[in-house]
Amino acid sequence: MTRRAAEIRLDALLRTACDVIVERGLANTRTADVAQAAGVSQALVFYHFATKERLLAQAFAYAVEQDLARLDAVTRSPAPPLTKLRRILKLYTPAGRATSWSMWIDGWSESLRTPELEKVSRRLDLRWRQDLAAVIAAGVADGTFQCADPDGAAWRISAVMDGLAVQLAVHDRVISRRQFGEWVRLVTARELGLDPTELD
Repeated sequence: MTRRAAEIRLDALLRTACDVIVERGLANTRTADVAQAAGVSQALVFYHFATKERLLAQAFAYAVEQDLARLDAVTRSPAPPLTKLRRILKLYTPAGRATSWSMWIDGWSESLRTPELEKVSRRLDLRWRQDLAAVIAAGVADGTFQCADPDGAAWRISAVMDGLAVQLAVHDRVISRRQFGEWVRLVTARELGLDPTELD
C-alpha cells in the first residue's frame, strides 16, 4: 500500500468510525463495527489504530477538528472582534441533528473512563476557550469590549453555552434554539459591557 493510499484509507476509516460512533455511541462502538461499516478487515483497523481506545480518540479528534477548522476560519479572518464574536456564538449553537454536539457530549462522558480520549478532549476543548479569549482580548484592546479578565470571561461564556447546548442537544423541547441564542447573547453582553442587540 502506498503512503497516499494509506492516508486515503485512514481518512475513510475515520469518517466511517465517526458515523458508527454517532449511531452507537463511543462506549458501544467496537472495532468490528467500524470494520464492517467500512467494508474492511478488523486487522486493517488495528493496522491503523493499535487499540480500540486509540481508534475512538482519533475518530473523536477527527470529528471535532471539523468544528475547529470553522473556528479557525473565523479567528483568522480580518473581521473586527465584534463580528468574530457573533460568528463564534453562531458556530457554537447546535443545529439540525446536532451530530457535532452529540460527539462532544459523548466524548466528555467517555473521557471520564478513557485517559487517551480525555487528553484529546481536553486539548480540543481548550482551543475553543483560548480562541474565544483571544477575540475578547482583541475587542478590549480596540475599545469594543469592556472586560477586565478575557480568559475568565471566555470560560464563563463557554460554560453557559456548554450547559445550554447539552440541554438543547439531549433533551427534546426543553429549551428552543431561540432561547439558547437569547440567553447566550445576554450572558456574553453582560461579560463584555455590550447591549445584547449588538450580538444579533
